[in-house]
Amino acid sequence: MSIMERFDCHYCKASLLGKKYIMKEDTQYCTKCYENLFANCCEGCSLAIGCDCKDMSYKDRHWHEKCFKCAKCSRSLVEKAFAAKDDLLLCTECYANDYSSKCTSCKKTVMPGARKMEYKGNSWHETCFMCHRCQQPIGTKSFIPKDNGYFCVPCFEKQFAYQCCACKKAITTGGVTYQDKPWHRECFLCISCKKQLPGQRFTSRENYPYCLECFSNLYAKKCVGCTKPITSLAGAKYISFEERQWHSECFSCVECSVSLVGRGFLTQRDNILCTDCGREK
Repeated sequence: MSIMERFDCHYCKASLLGKKYIMKEDTQYCTKCYENLFANCCEGCSLAIGCDCKDMSYKDRHWHEKCFKCAKCSRSLVEKAFAAKDDLLLCTECYANDYSSKCTSCKKTVMPGARKMEYKGNSWHETCFMCHRCQQPIGTKSFIPKDNGYFCVPCFEKQFAYQCCACKKAITTGGVTYQDKPWHRECFLCISCKKQLPGQRFTSRENYPYCLECFSNLYAKKCVGCTKPITSLAGAKYISFEERQWHSECFSCVECSVSLVGRGFLTQRDNILCTDCGREK
């Protein structure tokens, strides 16, 4: 005579033969024990969500299918888009009416989940945020605000930006003005050595800009004493005599090297002498 193997509820030990049961982690439970031990509590009605009910869950919260509805209009949210606000679940229409921003251009609600553009507290539908000039959606491209409009970069450059007189391209940021003409900072160069001039002293000759070093080397008179350029642009003082020039510190007696600045002196051919050395000659 064979003995029938027992098949009981793991918790209450009641026989499950011929009865409905639920498996959890390879262990069987009768429906009553399972609901008492494991069933979630509904956020809507606070009752347990039984085995014969569908459990609707969102962020570790649970509802009966019939209780899963908009907190404002009570329409079912089952298989519908919804939004959460302060622990409340709302259908997209109620959320949009109460909390969504309005498009600055068309004045309609920007629905939850819709792509939108935001700038300085204003919102637009993605297709409503358009360049003021070409009327094309700007999307995620760069733009420049001007007065009360917004411009894509190509349109702004065509309508407002100065053109650099060197490279002929638009100046969108910064720039310098020289002789009433606009330049990119990186395009305003010494005509000789091509060094950038913004931020340093420079001069011009025949309307061409030169750094002080190039101008001195090319055009400044040379000191008779040291043969280096003399330029007053850098604040240097110099002495001029018979179409010859000296730096102040170079204007000295060729014999004893005493400075002749502010003193009498004598000449001997191309040399200058102090009066004492001149008398000895």
